Amino acid sequence: MADDDEYTLYDYSPNKVAPVLFAVIFFVSTAYHVYQNIKYKSWKITGALPWGGTCFVAGFIMREVSAFYPHDLGIFIASVVLCYVAPPVYALTNYIALGRTLYYIPYLSPIHPGRVVTTFIFVDVVIGAVTGNGAANASNPDNSPSKQAAGRKLLKASILLQVISFLAFILLEVVFHMRCLKAQILPPKVKEDEIAKKQSKKLQNVLNLMYVSGAIISCRHIYRTVETFEGYDGYLFSHEWPFYVFDGAFMAISSVGWNIWHPMRFLPTDNRVYLSKDGVTELLGPGWVDKRPFLITLIDPFNIGGIFIRREKDRFWEREHEHTKVRGEDVSQSSKEVV
Repeated sequence: MADDDEYTLYDYSPNKVAPVLFAVIFFVSTAYHVYQNIKYKSWKITGALPWGGTCFVAGFIMREVSAFYPHDLGIFIASVVLCYVAPPVYALTNYIALGRTLYYIPYLSPIHPGRVVTTFIFVDVVIGAVTGNGAANASNPDNSPSKQAAGRKLLKASILLQVISFLAFILLEVVFHMRCLKAQILPPKVKEDEIAKKQSKKLQNVLNLMYVSGAIISCRHIYRTVETFEGYDGYLFSHEWPFYVFDGAFMAISSVGWNIWHPMRFLPTDNRVYLSKDGVTELLGPGWVDKRPFLITLIDPFNIGGIFIRREKDRFWEREHEHTKVRGEDVSQSSKEVV
């Protein structure tokens, strides 16, 4: 424990400046997220970001209070749980943003866009519940050794599930990215058209944001995985700097990144609007509707069953001549900037 006459829950003397700094950073970023959601009318897409940021603000405030009262178990547990549950909320926004991107270019999507959201959200809800329960039990020294051990096992399971789930998400994004390159919708293979080039660069910004955010969240997951498997006697748990690097600095970079490259600057608000194969024109179609029962979509998000029963999906993008060119408020911010 730290050199202190009073009992402390930390193996070090907790920093009293860093929590304030990160609380302020996340507060400013979160406030701007709220403004951007209002400006772009994007609560359905990025509405989780203010929630995740609020968790971090509250978590670092609790961390600051805990630094002055290192013996208070309730404050300690609150700071741990809040900082554990915030990153999955940012991962959730990645899922929703990729789903909206797939709606925008449906003919290159490896999966129904709506299934990206429902499948990964369902998995994250389960992981979040396991994480919160595990963190609360594992961080409470008043619990019996068996209950603490059970909490650590839950944390190990939840963090491993987070890593697997997010790797699957990254793989999905990479497959989509490769298809876009092959179709000459993204640089450097974009078609020789100035408007198409500008559109492609803006779409590339969305994918880059998700790559960077995904890499940051993956690094944080790896850090938490190693920390949990090391246990309370390990290096990561007994030193403070890794926490402020991976849960503080890395996640702050991710949060600010969403402020700078907000996806709804580049994507339409209506998921029925899609980009024509010419890479320039935005059309209002019927939208991609999955008519299967909701439970089946959770069990079989890739519609593997459709292969065996020969269920044809509606390739509405092959009937571009039936759809209306988008103008006015429904057009994406990117089109407004290039028209």
